[in-house]
Amino acid sequence: MHRDDPSPVHVTNPGGACPLLLIGDHAGRAIPKGLGGLGLTAADMDTHIAWDIGIGGLGDRLAERLESCFIRQTYSRLVIDCNRRPGAPAAMPEVSDGVTIPGNLGLDAQTMAGRRAEIYQPYQDAIAAELDRRADRPTILVSLHSFTPVMQGHVRPWRMGVLHRDDSAFSSRVLALLQRELGDAAGDNAPYRMDETDNTVPLHADPRGLDYLELEVRQDLIAEPSGQAAMAEVLERILTEALRPG
Repeated sequence: MHRDDPSPVHVTNPGGACPLLLIGDHAGRAIPKGLGGLGLTAADMDTHIAWDIGIGGLGDRLAERLESCFIRQTYSRLVIDCNRRPGAPAAMPEVSDGVTIPGNLGLDAQTMAGRRAEIYQPYQDAIAAELDRRADRPTILVSLHSFTPVMQGHVRPWRMGVLHRDDSAFSSRVLALLQRELGDAAGDNAPYRMDETDNTVPLHADPRGLDYLELEVRQDLIAEPSGQAAMAEVLERILTEALRPG
């Protein structure tokens, strides 16, 4: 990467004392200067294909409210998707939601390895280092994502969704609290199901035996700072209640 390219990792509130470690796989939309914008327009980069709209701002506000550390990826998911296993076709997609990504067409092994080394690995290493630092105290990994209100012509009615594998006590508590407040607008493995395509939570939580939460928030609710602040207030209350013993 160019010396003027930003670091692939941004950390808010390092050393935060909260047992929740917040992460944002798709919180950024930067593209290394040498990639020529991947051949995309500025309008393309403003859409959900490039990043999880609103998650950077939401995560920062939630980290402040919870006194939690928030580790987020700086680069666009189109450069490399850190929530996909290295080598998976979706890690550097040639097409995303019907949009061709010219800069990802026909990538050779050396180029793909370079993106993994420069972007993917530092992000995952930062998460691992923070988990190592707090190995002597309880930690729950909270992966923050956002979803587009309409996907391939289908309107998504959920306001938030909890993705899980039926193996997370914390996810179950958060889902129950969201359903209490939102009813059917709280998605249970909706708009996505947590499955073998997910990478970051299984990569870090499973070997350490950590509980986790993968939370999806609808993008129109957090696209602006005012919405991010309002959602952070709601989630602070929900997550704090979910942390209490049952």
